[in-house]
Amino acid sequence: MDEEYDVIVLGTGLKECILSGLLSVDGLKVLHMDRNDYYGGESTSLNLIQLWKRFRGSDKPPAHLGSSRDYNVDMVPKFMMANGTLVRVLIHTDVTKYLYFKAVDGSFVYNKGKVHKVPATDMEALKSPLMGIFEKRRARKFFIYVQDYDESDPKTHEGMDLTRVTTRELIAKYGLDDNTVDFIGHALALHRDDRYLDEPALDTVKRMKLYSESLARFQGGSPYIYPLYGLGELPQAFARLSAVYGGTYMLNKPECKVEFNEEGQVIGVTSEGETARCKKVVCDPSYLPNKVRKVGRVARAIAIMNHPIPNTNDSHSVQVILPQKQLGRKSDMYLFCCSYSHNVAPKGKFIAFVSTEAETDQPEIELKPGIDLLGPVEELFFDIYDRCEPVNEPSLDNCFISASYDATTHFESTVMDVLNMYTMITGKVVDLSVDLSAASAAEE
Repeated sequence: MDEEYDVIVLGTGLKECILSGLLSVDGLKVLHMDRNDYYGGESTSLNLIQLWKRFRGSDKPPAHLGSSRDYNVDMVPKFMMANGTLVRVLIHTDVTKYLYFKAVDGSFVYNKGKVHKVPATDMEALKSPLMGIFEKRRARKFFIYVQDYDESDPKTHEGMDLTRVTTRELIAKYGLDDNTVDFIGHALALHRDDRYLDEPALDTVKRMKLYSESLARFQGGSPYIYPLYGLGELPQAFARLSAVYGGTYMLNKPECKVEFNEEGQVIGVTSEGETARCKKVVCDPSYLPNKVRKVGRVARAIAIMNHPIPNTNDSHSVQVILPQKQLGRKSDMYLFCCSYSHNVAPKGKFIAFVSTEAETDQPEIELKPGIDLLGPVEELFFDIYDRCEPVNEPSLDNCFISASYDATTHFESTVMDVLNMYTMITGKVVDLSVDLSAASAAEE
């Protein structure tokens, strides 16, 4: 271990693994260590016995739930947009050859106490029970504008400069009501709060286009895809990739103490009495707790069920977004469900997550609107964790720290953090103009 590396990465969470892969592909010499004896850090995937140890303090789950190793319960479950940034990053590093993806069955939104399929095209808008007959026509016109919009072709702009016009102004032009705006903003454009209404509309239009292009990609019922066996496959795939490029992975390295010189710049990492020297350190907040601050908390419930979420067309994998306004909250709530069809549970079993940014100290009460949508559950676990962000100045100490995972059940915010970190570390931008067909969905 006593040698010099360009970068030492601490923690094998999703963000750290993606960065380690990108840096290895760039030809940097990377050492990747984790204090745990398993991959994934906070975003690890647990079998049934591990789940019981963590939340019930015993290693004897009830027999009727089936074999422990048939479970791959992701601790930070997030779906990927089929044409989204993460998929582009995965293709860019060629890690896709180690992964199989499968389309997610459904994308739903909670509105006035009911769960509805998210309409994503002008045709679906006409059929959606979310809107009355006149609102449907207005929404259809808006969807057609978004579908036809091309940034480089002013003829499609209808005289509006979307870098100046706010989302609120654009929506007003089509006369859409608050109810419609709510599902467009939160379930299609995937905004996490309502600030976007007063920001330039271009971002929202691009997000809506990404949704409909991803939806068209696999002709599934949603724009999302998910790896078979869950996200736990990703860190291991990146470990393989890193080895191909000469990177080194070491699990079960206690302590992992980051060493600094007198100027406060990182010079290496010590574990078990040996120090590996390096120019830069990349890590999650748990490795440098004195360089991060707590910015919030995520409350979540994990359920094991023997049926799909009701009112989702029997979807075996599904996301339901509960916009904040519908619940009288400051932040959205998310439902994630996956099952044996993605090999994350034994046949006939479903794993559901309800998550949100915590606004109280009582997750059981706070998550109730989401849990009520699940129907009967066999087992239910509650958890609340701190969300941290870095407060250091990387240009001074050469420490690049990722932010904790948020409550969303899709990857769009997570991967932006990775790309921003990559640019800070290397001064370069990842080339995302890749051939999307390289990430084919797994054959049924």
